[in-house]
Amino acid sequence: MNDFWDFFWLLLWSFVFVAYLIILFQIIGDLFRDHDLSGWWKAVWIIFLVIAPFLTALIYVIARGSGMAKRQAAAVSAARAQTDQYIQQTAGQVSPAHQIETAKGLLDAGTITQAEFDQLKAKALS
Repeated sequence: MNDFWDFFWLLLWSFVFVAYLIILFQIIGDLFRDHDLSGWWKAVWIIFLVIAPFLTALIYVIARGSGMAKRQAAAVSAARAQTDQYIQQTAGQVSPAHQIETAKGLLDAGTITQAEFDQLKAKALS
């Protein structure tokens, strides 16, 4: 029975430690993401995170938690906008005129029928 409880406590403390590390990295990332906080205040927070890590992390989440969420949401939104811009830039914008021209070339080559051309033209113009 002793082996089970040793394993249980090891599992529990491992979970707590990993959760603490995740919170710690979130706090450090938030500190460097916050442009309103001066460098000195950032240094003070980091020093206290080293000296009294659990208490400082708890105080930071209580005092700056809502700002943390806003900065994280803004960072995600900015990353999504950059990704969308990259996808549009990479994929390229095909104009309706180019789509119709391509379909006309296929029609002239006999690859598609007139009905298929009309369908592609309607799709390009919509």
